[in-house]
Amino acid sequence: MRLVVTAHAAEMMEERGIDVAWVEAVLADPLRVTPDPRGAPLQRAYGVVPTAGGRVLRVVFRQDGEAFVIITTHFDRGARP
Repeated sequence: MRLVVTAHAAEMMEERGIDVAWVEAVLADPLRVTPDPRGAPLQRAYGVVPTAGGRVLRVVFRQDGEAFVIITTHFDRGARP
């Protein structure tokens, strides 16, 4: 899997303490994937991160061929596994 992390996503990951390995794990085996309300081609992938206290991580991304372009990511307070 090839990730392309935007500057915004990199900044948010650093600010929020989100490890790139967690993003990869969510994209590799998401609980669910939904369209992003901002429209195509953006999607949201959700996954539980056991090493972050079982919190649900939301990854907003778009696919560009084989690459996943990460737009932003954060822990989703309202999401449940």
